[in-house]
Amino acid sequence: MSMRTPLGKVRGLGSAKSGTEHFWHQRMTAVANIPLLIFLVYFCVSMVGATRAEMADAIANPLVALMLVFTIISVTWHMRLGMQVIIEDYVHGEGSKLICLLGNTFFSLAVALTGLFAVLKISFGG
Repeated sequence: MSMRTPLGKVRGLGSAKSGTEHFWHQRMTAVANIPLLIFLVYFCVSMVGATRAEMADAIANPLVALMLVFTIISVTWHMRLGMQVIIEDYVHGEGSKLICLLGNTFFSLAVALTGLFAVLKISFGG
C-alpha cells in the first residue's frame, strides 16, 4: 500500500514534450497533401490512355517530377504519423509497441524511397 498522493504517483510520467509538435506535423502534412493530391489526380487523369513513352516524357518535366517528389514525401510522412498515433493508442505491450513503431517507420521509409527512386529514375531518363 502506497502512501503517495495521486500527484506524487504521476510526477515524472507527464508529457513527453513532443505531442504538440507531432500534432502540428500531422496537420501541416494534411494541409500540404490537399494541393499535392489534387495535382496527382489531375496528372493521372490527364495521362489516361498515354503510352509509356508519353508518361516518361511527362514525368521528365522538372516541375512534374518535383511535384511528384513532394507528394511522395508528404503522403508517406503523413501516413507514418497517423499510423504512429494508432499504434501508440491501441498496442498496449511495450515490446509489441516498439516493434510496431519500428516497423511503421521502416515501412514508410521503404515506400518513400521506392517511390522517389522510381520518379527520379524516370525523370533522369533511366
